[in-house]
This record gives sequence, C-alpha cells and structure tokens, in this order.
Amino acid sequence: MLAQMTRSNVAATFCALLVTWALSALSGHLTAGRSQGPVSPPRSGRVVAVRAGRLFDGKSAGMLTNQVVLIAGDRIVDVGPNLIIPPDATVLDFSRATVLPGMIDTHVHFYDAVNNESVPYRTAVAVANAQKTLNAGFTTVVDLDSRGGYGTVDLRDAINNGVIVGPRMQVAGPSLNQRASGPYRALAPPFFEGFTENKNVNSPWLGRAAVREAKLHGVDWIKIYTTQDFVGGEYRVYKPDGTMVNSPSLTLEEVQAIVDESHRLGLKVACHTYGGEGLRSCISAGVDATQHAVDLDDESLKMLLAKKLPLGVTIVDLVGLEPGDLKESGGKTSRLRMAQASFKKVLAAGVPMPFASGAIGDRNLHGKQAEQLAYLVKWGATPVQALRMAFSVAAAALNYGWSDRVGTIEKGKFADLVAVAGDPLADITEMERVTFVMKGGSVFRNDVK
Repeated sequence: MLAQMTRSNVAATFCALLVTWALSALSGHLTAGRSQGPVSPPRSGRVVAVRAGRLFDGKSAGMLTNQVVLIAGDRIVDVGPNLIIPPDATVLDFSRATVLPGMIDTHVHFYDAVNNESVPYRTAVAVANAQKTLNAGFTTVVDLDSRGGYGTVDLRDAINNGVIVGPRMQVAGPSLNQRASGPYRALAPPFFEGFTENKNVNSPWLGRAAVREAKLHGVDWIKIYTTQDFVGGEYRVYKPDGTMVNSPSLTLEEVQAIVDESHRLGLKVACHTYGGEGLRSCISAGVDATQHAVDLDDESLKMLLAKKLPLGVTIVDLVGLEPGDLKESGGKTSRLRMAQASFKKVLAAGVPMPFASGAIGDRNLHGKQAEQLAYLVKWGATPVQALRMAFSVAAAALNYGWSDRVGTIEKGKFADLVAVAGDPLADITEMERVTFVMKGGSVFRNDVK
C-alpha cells in the first residue's frame, strides 16, 4: 500500500511540477520585481567578468574594494583587484554596488502543511516558494521536512535537471516523526503517506529501518523530532505556569540508532527540539544539525561545546507565532523571546550557528528570510558574523562536503553571486533588497542600476 501511494504521489507531484513550470514560462516572470528566467551559462572558454565596487567574500573580516570576479561556465576561475579581463568577456559592472556570495538557508519548508489542498496545489506552492527564495538571493537551501511524501526529492531533481527554477537543494523528505504527534496528526492521505514502512518509529531497529527506506527514496538528510507539545491530549507549547512542555518523544537509544544508521549511509541528521531530555538526546547522539533549542540550559550548552556541534536558531518562523505564544503563556514568554536568550548564550560561547530561518510554506515567509539577519545583529552579532552565518558557516553545515562548492567567492567555487546597492556591513537590512542573483554562472535576476 505504501509503495503504491508513494508512486502515485510522485507521479502527481511530477505532473504538477511540469504544469507549474509551463505556467511560469508563459507568464514571463518568476516573482515580483523585474526578475527573469535563467540566462544560459557562457560557452566553454567564454568568460564573464563581474566588477565589484565592494565585495564581501564570505570569509574575510571586512569588505574588499574594487575587485573583479572572473567566471567561466558555472565556476569562479579567479578573484582579485587587478585581474586582466579578456577582451571578449561579458562584463557586469557593479562598481557602485556590493557583491556577495549567494546566501544559504539551512532550514526551510517549501511545502505547506495544509491538509485540505490537493497534491498538485501544494506542489505549485512549493515551486513558487523555491522561486521566491532564489529571487531573494538564497542560492542554496536545506529543506527539513516535506510535510508528507517525497515531493522535495522531485523538486530538487527538477531544479537540477533544469525543468524549473530554484536554489540548490538538499532535502530530508518527510520527518521520521514519533508516535503520531505534532504536525503529522493533522495530515491525512494523500499528503502524508503513513509512517515509514507503516511502522511507528518506536524502537532503535524501527528507526534504522526508517532511515534505510528514506535513503532509498533519495534524501540527503534525515529529520527527527525529539520534543512534542501535548498536555492532557491537547497541543500546547506552554504549561499553565509559563514553562515549556518539552515532553520527550524519542529515547536516547532510538536517536542514537537513527544517527548511526544515517551516518553509515552518508546522510546527515537534523533534530527539531526545544529543550530538556529531548535536546540532550540529540546532542548526546551527535545529531549534525540541532534546530531551535529555544529552551537551552547550561548543561546542554556545555554538551554542544564538548561535541563541537552547530546549532540552528530559527527566528523568521517564530515572529508570526509571537502573539499566540504570549497569549498561551499568560504574557510570561514566547518562543521568540526564548530564542533570543538562547542565541545570546550560544554566540558568547562560540558555538557555530548556520543561518536557519525555519521558513515554512504556508505563512508567506519565503523570499523574506533575509529579515532574520537584522535580528541576529540586534541580538548581538556583528554584521560580519551575521553574514558569515549565511555563507561559510552555513556551507560547513551542508552534507557531502558542499563547503568546497558554495558559501564563499573564491577560485573553484560555483559562481553563485548576489548584489545589493548599499553596504550591508553598515546596514544589514541591505540584504533584504537583493538586486542581482547569479547561480552557477546563470543570471536569474538583474535589477542593478
């Protein structure tokens, strides 16, 4: 039954992708603004030269000036201040602008979680979200939960094959969710295809079986949840006294088995967790990308440091939850306020924090992820630190050694570039106003004046 449902959903998803691509092509635009379809990469041997009045390469301590980036095909072949530009090169003159690497978001959800929409409609939403994200300057993302089914695998492959437009993607497919809790209780067929192998991940061996099946579907990551929010059968984030519920949903042994099997198969593991035992289980088991940790205690922080693990503190997704959280907690706290406290602790301790927005499909957040950078600076990061989180720090968190391909502007990396009019080191909100996007040497947006 599961196999039949999976094949059916994949077929429906692929058809929807083709229809959406065709509509996008006919409309002549991808998203708001003067964005355009991809320009074919330069022919072999043909060079594109980008003149940058200011350049932030993603790894330096400050801004470089009067730089030239030489591009052949989809790669950067040289960067420097006094490079000789071939006479037949195509020159893009951004002498009055700032050029940066394409941004990386290590936590998005292109599919929404609405359970009264058809698979084709949800797929159209996912395609649109991918286009908005690329148009905003995010050239690489990690989708950490498709909210049911393996549509994100198809979406990733369709982008890679040039069928539709979007960022580079690494994907988790559906989460290995626990005991029918949280988001999956709200999802019904055909959107949620059942627990992996129709099993509840309710033992270490069932966890391993779930990882193996996900691997066969073509995922890059495994996503788990180790805290759930239920009080007396009711979904709640806070107890009446204002403290978080943080009910643990997987045992340490189950998390260890999932992490071990994932690593054995070349996959990384991301863990949704807020605090308590569930958070400590993730860290102890060596999860590659602990997410949220808004209820971070000192013991868990020490464990993160000892294990040398990164933490993704999402913010964009929590902003819209603020009114509801304050109402539920009796005005005592919210996940956004708790995230601020956790972020400050982690920043002071020196734990790596890859940029992770948590943008989901049904709240109109895609294309707006760069708004999170202003929060990072407001909460204590320097503009350089904030930008690095979206560049080199995020690249280091990706699977398959992608840090040698994306995240910085240097020789041998993919030609993933963005431009903004002003200086983001002076005003970080400049990153919310991207005017140029290049991915792999192809221009997807050019509004530079």
